[in-house]
Amino acid sequence: MAPQTLKLKPAAKMISKDKHIPPLNGLVLAGGRSRRMGTDKDLIKWNGREHRYWVADMLNKFCGEVYISCRPEQAKDVDAAYKPLPDTFLNMGPIGGILSALRSQGDKAWLVVACDLPLLDEKSLGFLIENRNTEKVATTYESPFDGLPEPLITIWEPKSYLVLLNFLGIGNTYPQKILINSDTLILKPKNPEALMNVNTPEDAEKVRRILGKKQPWMHE
Repeated sequence: MAPQTLKLKPAAKMISKDKHIPPLNGLVLAGGRSRRMGTDKDLIKWNGREHRYWVADMLNKFCGEVYISCRPEQAKDVDAAYKPLPDTFLNMGPIGGILSALRSQGDKAWLVVACDLPLLDEKSLGFLIENRNTEKVATTYESPFDGLPEPLITIWEPKSYLVLLNFLGIGNTYPQKILINSDTLILKPKNPEALMNVNTPEDAEKVRRILGKKQPWMHE
């Protein structure tokens, strides 16, 4: 049976009062080097401002605290209105940012969102949170593009820290493979477009067409 959708007040943070449910933090993954794009993806202004901040503001409507995951040298460049969370697991890609967050606050679950999802919307975040299963290692979406779990819009529960460390110990640093081989709840997205990520200039062109108008996408 498909999960039931609950009505969500747009500006209401979904903070559980149940002491048995780990509180939810938000994490914007913005530490990538964007080699395929040729420019920093987190600085692209899809919605009139740097996308890392746009995502952080959206997460702030659902999460107790929100952080911007970054490489240590990037922390000084994060706007003072936002909280940087420098990697403590270095040179590992997305899993390094996820592990760094779980290490920093081990009693919290983390809603992790990549900085290259320009079509992400609040309803997609709300549906993921509403159907979160805290007994699982993680709750995620099935990618509409390849049918596999989408690791970079995922709720990682506190118990996932040890799971991730175990996979790291055997040389598996790919969050998607970890989700496939773990006790993961995978949901069908209601809005598949929201999960479209942008890795190349060609991807960017597709998104601009979807948005229906040209937008300033190169950082100033």
